Amino acid sequence: MRKSQISRKTAETNIMLKLNIDGSGASKVSTGAPFLDHMLTLFAKHGCFDLTVACSGDIQVDCHHTAEDVGICLGDAFAQALGDMAGITRYGSAIIPMDEALVLTAVDISGRGHLAFDLPLPAAKVGEFDTELVEEFWRAFVRRANITLHIRELAGTNTHHIIEGAFKSAARSMRQAVSIDPAVKGAIPSTKGMLV
Repeated sequence: MRKSQISRKTAETNIMLKLNIDGSGASKVSTGAPFLDHMLTLFAKHGCFDLTVACSGDIQVDCHHTAEDVGICLGDAFAQALGDMAGITRYGSAIIPMDEALVLTAVDISGRGHLAFDLPLPAAKVGEFDTELVEEFWRAFVRRANITLHIRELAGTNTHHIIEGAFKSAARSMRQAVSIDPAVKGAIPSTKGMLV
């Protein structure tokens, strides 16, 4: 089983995160930001990842540090759990509808952190959550996981639906990319012999 546990404590956040890539979608998430909790819960469910997140952060300021640092920890957890990445499929993509919203994501577990983010969000907030933090979360995640992630909105007018579609789509893309491909027989899926 590909598992990891990350602890990160700064002057702004204190985070404990556990990840099982080969899980069933079970989750227990508490970040102090209910909308972020909702997104991480459905990320775990649709990716079939077991995920535990406990975060206390300076949300009395805003949710910026919490969103970014949870993204950092989740990225670290994937990098740790994947190890040398031998045998993985490497690539994954998904197009997910969420009512009127339609979001495409594509992943390359490449060893190179890059985010291409094209997700216009009509509203500045969903509940108390600043929607600009969605990009901050994913940027932190890809840098620490060392993956390339494209997120593109194909349609949508409801901000909640658009963001939810993005998290569900990213989960499905990651689920595909981290899956073991029996055809590669445990090799590194690159002509270079390594993923960097």
